Amino acid sequence: MNLLQEYRSKLVSAEKAVKVIKAGDWVDYNFVLSQPVLLDKALAARKDELRDVKIRGGMRLTPLEVVEIDPNREHFCYNSWHFSAYERQLSDRGLCNYIPMIYRNMPLFYRKSLEVDVAMFTVAPMSSDGYFNFSLTNSASKAIAEQAKIVILEINKQLPVITGGQEEGIHIREIDYIVEGDNPELPVINPVQVSDTDKKIAQFIMREIKDGSTIQLGVGALPNAVGTMIAESDLKNLGMHTEMLVDAYMTMTRAGKITNTLKNINKGKGVFSFCAGSKDLYEWTNDNPALISVPIDYANDPHTMAKNDNLVTINNCVEVDILGQVTAETAGSRQLSGTGGQLDFLTGGYLSQGGKSFICFTSTFTDKRTGQMKSRVLKNLPLSSVVTNPRTQAHYLVTEWGVADLAGRSTWERAERIINIAHPAFREDLIRAAEQLGIWRQSNKHL
Repeated sequence: MNLLQEYRSKLVSAEKAVKVIKAGDWVDYNFVLSQPVLLDKALAARKDELRDVKIRGGMRLTPLEVVEIDPNREHFCYNSWHFSAYERQLSDRGLCNYIPMIYRNMPLFYRKSLEVDVAMFTVAPMSSDGYFNFSLTNSASKAIAEQAKIVILEINKQLPVITGGQEEGIHIREIDYIVEGDNPELPVINPVQVSDTDKKIAQFIMREIKDGSTIQLGVGALPNAVGTMIAESDLKNLGMHTEMLVDAYMTMTRAGKITNTLKNINKGKGVFSFCAGSKDLYEWTNDNPALISVPIDYANDPHTMAKNDNLVTINNCVEVDILGQVTAETAGSRQLSGTGGQLDFLTGGYLSQGGKSFICFTSTFTDKRTGQMKSRVLKNLPLSSVVTNPRTQAHYLVTEWGVADLAGRSTWERAERIINIAHPAFREDLIRAAEQLGIWRQSNKHL
């Protein structure tokens, strides 16, 4: 049987494909832009036939039919590796559970611990040699497919083909069913507006970046501000090694700042694991020889990324305490996003020769309920908060008031440095809190 014949033999409607799913099955939707649309709708239509179908996904950018059609969660139970804004809203409604993970472990979870009855996700059209490119999501796509008893692919011609570093696609012989249909436009993430405070924080980080540095940016206004400043700077010959490819990398590359020529590994190539951003970004990635997609256990391996000298990693957080503990994913017991790869890059940036890892945050926020200004620097993280970055891995914390280098520092040194970058209106209270905890020396300067 030739490839075209095999393709036709496996081509079915979405409605027929989801008939393989049984009550109690674990179904995997994969991650971000690989998650199915047609198959999700077809599975939702089977609601009354099924109970307790458990689904994994993550960073969903458009509504999930299986969730919206089942408000009492009797038929489908959705679980997310990393909350998008939509999934955060689902969680608030009791319709989504978080799956704790350090991102680099995601493929290992599938290969070592997880059951997958049916995997169904979206891919680019088949190549002439029988491969389907995983396109904008290569985090654990191959690992999911290997573990699944049944693999169903939904074809979307809107998806670009991404040059692969490894595990970037799957052959037709490894799948069971193919579904074609409408090719919906890919959802986009609009750039977050950058505030004056964000720009102040970005300016502190810009002082620490040198020619030839390799850059990792997280998602959000602060990393975007840094990317914009780099594009407008005199820096040159920068590299890219990141989990998430965002618009800022395209901006920096088009400005001639990113060349990847001085990297020690993957020289000449920008490395990423998944991509989400603008339509222009998606078009830029298509068959772009300057980019390679890799699974997340490669992109986020601290020892791999640290082979690049002067690795600078830049990520956001929600709150910190005066011990140096960081939460980047919760507000008290409320799950906001996920651990993701923040701890991976915090570790890798510090391991890199000349490397630096920055966790950024505005020193205050306005409470939406009361209208009061509150500090993001606290005596203790709130009850039930999740520690994303333990104090033992702390490196640089950055606010609009400055930079605190915590690596290797004692408890009293940490307290002093962290309080020094808190908003001045809260520093006296934080000093008293440090005294209560026994981590404030009489010789500490009075801030």
